[in-house]
Amino acid sequence: MRLIWKASAAVVFVVASVAGWNHVSVNGPVAKRLAQTPANERLNVLAYHQYAVLPSVLVLDLRKVGEDASAADSIRVLLQSAEALKDKKFERVVLAHRGKQKLQLEGDYFKKIGEEFEFQNPVYTMRTLPENVQHLDGTPAYGTWTGGVLGVLGKQMEDLMSFSKDWYLQDLIDAAAKK
Repeated sequence: MRLIWKASAAVVFVVASVAGWNHVSVNGPVAKRLAQTPANERLNVLAYHQYAVLPSVLVLDLRKVGEDASAADSIRVLLQSAEALKDKKFERVVLAHRGKQKLQLEGDYFKKIGEEFEFQNPVYTMRTLPENVQHLDGTPAYGTWTGGVLGVLGKQMEDLMSFSKDWYLQDLIDAAAKK
């Protein structure tokens, strides 16, 4: 009986330690930064290390998206999360929705948008974001456009909407259709 109690206590200690480490190292800073913008209350984001133990891979998990939230809200939350963690280095950042991994960013790009958050034009960051998004296998999810300014801007904005749809919107659309 005593051995079972000790083993149970050890498991609880390990689980609590891992959860605490995730909170202190990534979720706490992200939550603190997102709380500074009242509009972020429409969304709930959980930041954690992949499998809770891989420090080189961050997961940004969009857990809840309110009915009044827009695609711009989710992009803002992503950019503010990058700002909150700009002093950390990750190999990659996985974008998940309700626990399901969907897309990823290279860690260096995530760090860059975090470092540039205070001074970079947010429209520029938003329109160039999709060309930095990858499928989970590391292949580009969207194109890189060249040509005339209006044509490029149009394609970049289409990709931005596709990015939101691929990250979480399609799940919401499918869930609403089932009701």
